[in-house]
Amino acid sequence: MPQQHNPATPDFSGFWVALVTPFRDGAVDHAALAALVRRLANDGVTGFVPCGSTGEAAALDEAEQLAVLDTVLEAAGGLPVVMGISGYHLGKAKAWARKLSERPLAGLLVSAPHYVRPSQAGLLEWFRAIADASTIPVLVYDIPYRTGVTIARDTLLALAGHPRIRGIKDCGGDTAKTRAVIADGRLQVLTGEDHQIFSTMAEGGAGAIAASGNVQTRRFVQLVRLMAQNRLAEARTEWQALQPLVEMLFAEPNPGPVKALLAHAGEMHNELRSPMTRASDSLRERLVALDASLNRP
Repeated sequence: MPQQHNPATPDFSGFWVALVTPFRDGAVDHAALAALVRRLANDGVTGFVPCGSTGEAAALDEAEQLAVLDTVLEAAGGLPVVMGISGYHLGKAKAWARKLSERPLAGLLVSAPHYVRPSQAGLLEWFRAIADASTIPVLVYDIPYRTGVTIARDTLLALAGHPRIRGIKDCGGDTAKTRAVIADGRLQVLTGEDHQIFSTMAEGGAGAIAASGNVQTRRFVQLVRLMAQNRLAEARTEWQALQPLVEMLFAEPNPGPVKALLAHAGEMHNELRSPMTRASDSLRERLVALDASLNRP
């Protein structure tokens, strides 16, 4: 069963969407972003995560990130929002966490510092300092293939002792570590690897933060609901239908493929900021065909 938590503590269980950032002629398309958020809310998502890697946050300056966040907060209809933070300058990261804490956020999603590759002691300092600076809950984002540094199991369990560190977006690729954090019970484990939604929740994980959920949203919401209710056979049927889509959405760098599908549906322009590029025509055509087949009753 998914992890149980004291109702007095923040609950990050469920299905969260890692939002794309729509662009139009080089600028953030706020109208398309607001419409996307409202549609996802109607489709039953738990909440939203803007300004992660799916949101091309590395290509947005601070003013653009705040503007994206405010659009999402306004369109979310009261659903919770968790804001992504990344970087490698601790002073700037702490100041940014303090600034973001002024917004009505459910939490901050904080990745390990990229490029600098600190020791485990350095990682403890990084996450604790940012959590100290924040007045809202923190989720640790463990994604070594983007940051170049692995957060060890013992480091995660040590961070679980911080009163504001409440969960983990798990892209660590280490099943034993995932299992240990779930068994420990202090951090809610949300998979950030879309192809591991079924397996992580079957192990007792609390849910997912998924880029794939920008499309076929109702089916992903249903999958996570069935997993939370321990209805494994029904969930497996849903998952087996979605698996080829997940595989195809990550066949080229994210968020190119998901944006291609959203653009085909008329939800936004098929535009990314360089060096991110649009999905190839051949992949887009395969995605459109697969998406259409999933829409058939």
